[in-house]
Amino acid sequence: MALLALTASAAAPLAAQQAPPGTPPLSSIRVTGDARINAKPDRVQIDIGVQTQAQLSQEAAAANARQLDAVLAAVRKAAGPAAELRTLSYSLSPNYQYHPGGGEPTITGYTALNVVEVQLDDLARIGDVIDAATHTGANRIQGIQFTLRDQDAVRAQALREAAQRARAEAEVLAGALNLKVLRVLSVEESSPRIMPLRSHLNVARAVSASAAEAPTPVESGTVEVNAEVGLTVEVGPAAH
Repeated sequence: MALLALTASAAAPLAAQQAPPGTPPLSSIRVTGDARINAKPDRVQIDIGVQTQAQLSQEAAAANARQLDAVLAAVRKAAGPAAELRTLSYSLSPNYQYHPGGGEPTITGYTALNVVEVQLDDLARIGDVIDAATHTGANRIQGIQFTLRDQDAVRAQALREAAQRARAEAEVLAGALNLKVLRVLSVEESSPRIMPLRSHLNVARAVSASAAEAPTPVESGTVEVNAEVGLTVEVGPAAH
């Protein structure tokens, strides 16, 4: 995307403000370069949940705690000492039965749900972690998110490529109009956006795979990083 200004009336406001007093307005080109990088993820976050139901709230909570303890012990063993675990959410809510004729719904029991995030840098362990969790009572795999440990390096690469493309586009436009780029007047960048790759796993399939003693297959794919850089450059007649 580019904006060309070659006259006093059309010159970019910033360029015109930078012209010294008593000199002709600057001629400028405004261009935008973008870059998209696909990087191989080296970190994964797995959301594992245990859901239990019982007649009484304390029974549902106690059953959930017992079941979750078994799941966490198995997950820690499968994930290894470098894995990080943290609680994402916990809820304890009543189950209602609604009557066709209206009136107040009846509480029929309670549901407890505890969701834990497991963060792994060893992606080869993903299937083992899921299998260990489902073997020991996890009945909710809420999602899998792949991301990057060193995001700064990939952000910097995306910005470099976007800036180079913006400069190259300015050179092409100037050359096509028998002009040349004299200097860069301004640079604007939008913070590179890292788009984590989300994967949803069917827990019933994971349980079935575990029962058959086959590892749960999970493909990591790639993580997308986008960056955009805008340049305003001063242009002048090309030398002959």
